[in-house]
Amino acid sequence: MENKNVPSVSVTYAQTGGSTKSNELGMRAMQERAYEKRGEQYLLIKSPPASGKSRALMFIALDKLHNQSLKQAIILVPEKSIGASFNDEPLSQFGFWADWRIEPKWNLCNAPGEDGGKINSVKAFLESDDRVLVCTHATFRFAVDRFGVEVFDDRLIAVDEFHHVSANPNNKLGAHLGEFIARDKVHIVAMTGSYFRGDAEAVLSPEDEVNFETVTYTYYEQLNGYEYLKKLDIGYYFYSGSYSDSILAVLNPTEKTIIHIPNVNSRESTKDKIKEVEHIIEELGDWKGIDPNTGFHLVETSDGRTLRIADLVDDDPTKRDKVSAALRIPEEKNNRDHVDIIIALGMAKEGFDWIWCEHALTVGYRSSLTEIIQIIGRATRDAKGKTHARFTNLIAEPDASEEAVTDAVNDTLKAIAASLLMEQVLAPKFNFTIKKPNSGPAEGYDYGEGGYNPEGNNVGFSEATGQFQIEINGLSEPKSKDAQRICQEDLNEVITAFVQDKTALERGLFDEEMVPEELTQVRMGKIVKDKYPELDEEDQEAVRQHAIAALNLTQKAKELVNSDDDLERGGSTALIDGVRKFAMDVRDLDIDMIDHINPFGEAYAILAKSMSEESLKQVAAVIAAKRVNLTLDEARELAKRALKFKHERGRLPSITAADPWEKRMAEGIAFLQQKTAEAANG
Repeated sequence: MENKNVPSVSVTYAQTGGSTKSNELGMRAMQERAYEKRGEQYLLIKSPPASGKSRALMFIALDKLHNQSLKQAIILVPEKSIGASFNDEPLSQFGFWADWRIEPKWNLCNAPGEDGGKINSVKAFLESDDRVLVCTHATFRFAVDRFGVEVFDDRLIAVDEFHHVSANPNNKLGAHLGEFIARDKVHIVAMTGSYFRGDAEAVLSPEDEVNFETVTYTYYEQLNGYEYLKKLDIGYYFYSGSYSDSILAVLNPTEKTIIHIPNVNSRESTKDKIKEVEHIIEELGDWKGIDPNTGFHLVETSDGRTLRIADLVDDDPTKRDKVSAALRIPEEKNNRDHVDIIIALGMAKEGFDWIWCEHALTVGYRSSLTEIIQIIGRATRDAKGKTHARFTNLIAEPDASEEAVTDAVNDTLKAIAASLLMEQVLAPKFNFTIKKPNSGPAEGYDYGEGGYNPEGNNVGFSEATGQFQIEINGLSEPKSKDAQRICQEDLNEVITAFVQDKTALERGLFDEEMVPEELTQVRMGKIVKDKYPELDEEDQEAVRQHAIAALNLTQKAKELVNSDDDLERGGSTALIDGVRKFAMDVRDLDIDMIDHINPFGEAYAILAKSMSEESLKQVAAVIAAKRVNLTLDEARELAKRALKFKHERGRLPSITAADPWEKRMAEGIAFLQQKTAEAANG
């Protein structure tokens, strides 16, 4: 079988070791950064999987209990298995002034019974002299419903995997947090490795979010600071027929792999998950039985090796519990040979810690971007001898029947959206500034061979912080504190909403007549306006410009890296060199030029390499069949852009203009005039 797998994202890191080294208190880089903000009443920690959020919370909670007069700490986790992350830790052995201790009876994740039955235990804890409780989100929700928010006064509430919370009124935990913030009698620490939610629902309302001090530790900082892992590939692979026949085209049995088979309700599923697992095992070699101690399947490969395969799909509790327990044996955590392949369906995602995983192979599109981030996080642990990791999404090519084609198109678009988002998540952080006559170099930034150029646009990069400093002509700068925070901390939230926007994706990939500004200005403008209605127009425009600049500069850098052998050979600095090269190749890096780039152009080039020509045509045809030329909202946005054009040029855009963007703005005005005339004529 021809292997068509094309990594859509391939990032190489510098292996500085900085994110794994500890200071004199036993804190790694992210933990030290979070601890510096330990005095904040409301703290939001955004940090990737494996960066040490659990231990960061231990340091902060101990300080709040001993030095900030709080009575108790209550730690909330989304599922019981994650509760083990907060077991006793001898922190003083590594330099801290106290150890982390929790009485076994107060880790309710280990206690028998259901969440609803543990409410009385929460009440008993609140009335005790003990200091730390761990429970699930669900147990805590039930307890607040029964006892109210007042009983938790003067305590720390720490929410792990905070992306499970939502500002939607139907999300009970989100509603409870709003009540706690309104009462203002508790401290809250919220932690997440993927702050955006796959359903595009805000995690916190804007009025609640402004109360939080944010600590951000980026994927770039985390992965660049590893000691062993150097390269991460993320790609999607299209197949036809049954996935279980195609899986060996992307599965390398010599790599430590987690395979997530599809949900039984998905297109990719054969509807018999047990047979799917059996088929994968058969494809890998000869089955030699089951290890009596672990429950792992033993499979001999054609080259004589014995694979140890953990099956977490089988619903038989006696089998699955044994396998699950074997994967959690503390003494085997650092044993690379304990298990080779894990096959799962709903398990082994969030909070699952297997440092040796080199390949996360997922069949079918997952329900959300958050879930994909969590799965990728399983492969991005640092481990001795592990230099390369990858995530592969195996997706069915479009089928001949119309219903299946539509589903396949949606899954394809979602996979591209996830890929685009991961590029942003894995890239260094962008800080944009407007180019001014008195602009000068920022401290700690390297501006390349020639240094800082007062006459031109400059791209600086800080190896220490993993951040770009980029000057752009004509850039709108955020004025309000809220807009500044969004531009500093939350550009990926805006980009997430944009790449998930089906209209933007469909047109950007398959509409040959599309003018890029319709996406970068009109579509992104609408998304920012809907997402941040509390910002004034100037701040909304500043956020729009910053988000589109971050997305398009990453895309142009990737395009240059993929086409320039010298940049590819540059290893860990390839993306950095690509951004710098693009900025230097254009005479003036200005926002109009950035707005003129199709954000999905490079994604289409990769899609064309990884999908058959026939399937690509089918996808394009499905999208073309439902295309709407212009909506009323788009026409209004075009008309607003036309007024800005008139303010700058002294005339309205012309419908006969050679410039396609000017012509499109004029069409927006004409569309509105037509609608107004139709309304007047009844």
